[in-house]
Amino acid sequence: MTQDTATARLVLGTMDYGTVVDRGRAFALMDRFVEAGGVWLDTADCYSFWTDPSGVGGASERLIGEWLRARPGVRDEVRIATKVRQNPLVPHRWPESAEGLSRDAVLAGVSGSLERLGVDSVDLLWAHAEDRGVPLAETVTAFGELVDRGVASRVGAANHPAWRVEQARTIARSTGVVPWTALQLRHSLVLPRPEAVLPNAGHRHLTPDDADYARTEGLDVWVYTPLLHGGYVRADKPFPDAYDHPGTTRVLRELDDVAAQTGATRNQVVLAWLLHQGMNPIIGVSAVAQLDEALEATQVTLQDEHVQRFAAAR
Repeated sequence: MTQDTATARLVLGTMDYGTVVDRGRAFALMDRFVEAGGVWLDTADCYSFWTDPSGVGGASERLIGEWLRARPGVRDEVRIATKVRQNPLVPHRWPESAEGLSRDAVLAGVSGSLERLGVDSVDLLWAHAEDRGVPLAETVTAFGELVDRGVASRVGAANHPAWRVEQARTIARSTGVVPWTALQLRHSLVLPRPEAVLPNAGHRHLTPDDADYARTEGLDVWVYTPLLHGGYVRADKPFPDAYDHPGTTRVLRELDDVAAQTGATRNQVVLAWLLHQGMNPIIGVSAVAQLDEALEATQVTLQDEHVQRFAAAR
């Protein structure tokens, strides 16, 4: 991975902005994030159609756009990452009407994102999920075209297997367009059982092969759901059943020991563990106190011995 421990960053996830998280709280979170030196905001054109009464996405991007307009000059301080793929083209009709990755769909999706955000370009554009119904070359060319036009500074792939990303990068090299240079996958300290099915449709976990591929190819890695919706610290937010196995018990035992040694919370140790490996955790918080706790994770120093203990427990 191109980013080492010193340059890996926390990313502010904005999935629930404009739906679960109202305007006032969202503004306060983004203000605090920037005040603390945060840089990256992560959103998507489909956020969050499943909770929006409209049945389509766009609320998160619209709210970020409002915040940018209300904070003149802040655009120079933040970088915006958004995604195309998955937004329902017909309200309340997902997945059958989900936006795909054809050239027309990609260009239309990005156009809508730019309009909602009120910007001329984004700093990172993700392909949110695979679309096997479209030739990969068509998708790769469309993303490269957006970089050539200055609409996206970089492009990346979310929820794609490593072999598929390598195919895309090979196509990009052979056709002379900018390749995907970042991966976004689900990852946390505890692991689900192999082949376990999660209730979250479309989530794809980071595998050892993905991590090895990213490290070898120099790709940035962003990871979502790092704190498992509060499962590390809240009894009312238990881990999904897929995480119910002896490895989780061993990891949590080590987690409590490392937290005691470092004076950090469980959540902070998990985030520090990801940062230690050069990964960029996307934190989806709904209160400033939660954000402050996460930001303090950047000050937690883990020793190689801690990391080795976690590896053995998993």
